Amino acid sequence: MAGISTHILNASVGQPAVDVVVKLLRHFGDSCVLLDTQHTDQDGRIKAFDVDQFEQGNYQLVFEVAAYFEQQHVASFYPRVCIDFKVVDETQHYHVPLLISPFSYSTYRGS
Repeated sequence: MAGISTHILNASVGQPAVDVVVKLLRHFGDSCVLLDTQHTDQDGRIKAFDVDQFEQGNYQLVFEVAAYFEQQHVASFYPRVCIDFKVVDETQHYHVPLLISPFSYSTYRGS
């Protein structure tokens, strides 16, 4: 199934990051449009963002991680993580995982 999904793992405790707000935006030149906003589920996942027309182009996921760490009573460095990526084939699925800890993060294109 084509589209965009994500999940967040808190690598410092080895558990999913639950109830993190994640925004999906699409870039059009110098501007961007908010396409969808969701919260991660109990497994730290957003299985599918709601996108009216999934097309080639530049997208961004914005993970609002400050509130998550505050709920955990953990000091952190990054208030949000922004991941820019390019969709080149709208018939494919794009899974963009995020590994977080209070002072670092990592990402990759998943499957």
